[in-house]
Amino acid sequence: MNIVLHQPEIPHNTGAIGRTCLMTGSALHLIRPLGFYLDEKSLKRSGLDYWHKLNVREYDGFTHFTEENPNARFFLVETGAEKTYADVSYTAGDFLIFGSETRGLPTWMLEKYPDRIVSIPMIGTGRSLNLSVSVGIVLYEALRQIGFPHPRRT
Repeated sequence: MNIVLHQPEIPHNTGAIGRTCLMTGSALHLIRPLGFYLDEKSLKRSGLDYWHKLNVREYDGFTHFTEENPNARFFLVETGAEKTYADVSYTAGDFLIFGSETRGLPTWMLEKYPDRIVSIPMIGTGRSLNLSVSVGIVLYEALRQIGFPHPRRT
């Protein structure tokens, strides 16, 4: 699977998502600008000593992402959509796109791809779930549907 973070702002969230990607064999795609640095010093400071093991790709913007992945089947995960993440039939290699922690995904993107928006149902009165929690929820549903390829049992 492929996790795409569109302009993530908080390094610790991206770090937690990176760890989830590492443990699920998923690729992590980062769309700039980022709210933090990916240099060795910054990564070590955040405790991301496993970063070098990740399959990480970076893009200068969403257009660059779509140019580099022209056949990507993707879903936009955003609050408020009628279709939930569980309503989708995922396939291996799908891209799950998440927005920044404070802004979510840009309006233009949601307007351009309205049929690809999914949400996580929420009952409480808060604004949204934490980004790394949201990634885990949707990614594990996708992995469940495709049969958890090559799982390591704990």
